[in-house]
Amino acid sequence: MSNKKKARKNVYTHEIDLTTLRIKNQDREGFRTELEKIKYRGYEVEQIKDGRKIVITKPGGKFVYGIIRRDDFMVWIYAPQDSSLWLISHKNILEDLEEKSRISKSDTIQIIDALERVFKGEDPEDILKKTQINNPCGEDPEVLMKAYKWIWGQEDCNYPPPLQGRDMSMKSILELRENLYRICKGP
Repeated sequence: MSNKKKARKNVYTHEIDLTTLRIKNQDREGFRTELEKIKYRGYEVEQIKDGRKIVITKPGGKFVYGIIRRDDFMVWIYAPQDSSLWLISHKNILEDLEEKSRISKSDTIQIIDALERVFKGEDPEDILKKTQINNPCGEDPEVLMKAYKWIWGQEDCNYPPPLQGRDMSMKSILELRENLYRICKGP
């Protein structure tokens, strides 16, 4: 084996969509300023009725045991009105569901039921066409379902079978639903 091949680390085989970008080198401050103007690149994967979009960017930058997960991506909620990108997380969604549950346990159970349908493979758009879902507060259930569709896909890429994948985040959501059922039924 040649020394060149031995020295190469972090080499991955994967298709990549490239856009040409040329920035002439210059003094430190000028070059940094030009680099900061580079736009983010991603994929628009879902439309939200309020005008926002679910966007993914790939690669996501996940490292496991020092090796990049080549199929990792990040899930964002993009608001074109103000160009804001929100890196939505499982923690954000769980906190939103907990807040909803303080206002309406039954509506929150219904939202979790819809999330479970997404978890099992039903598309959020199909659920929204068939089901009237009330939102007691916080993010619209449409946003939660469409974001989770992609978050769960990302978790499955990072932790494929026999690992837990999407099961890891769904576990706490189902626990919340079970607690709400217990409270609703009473002692």
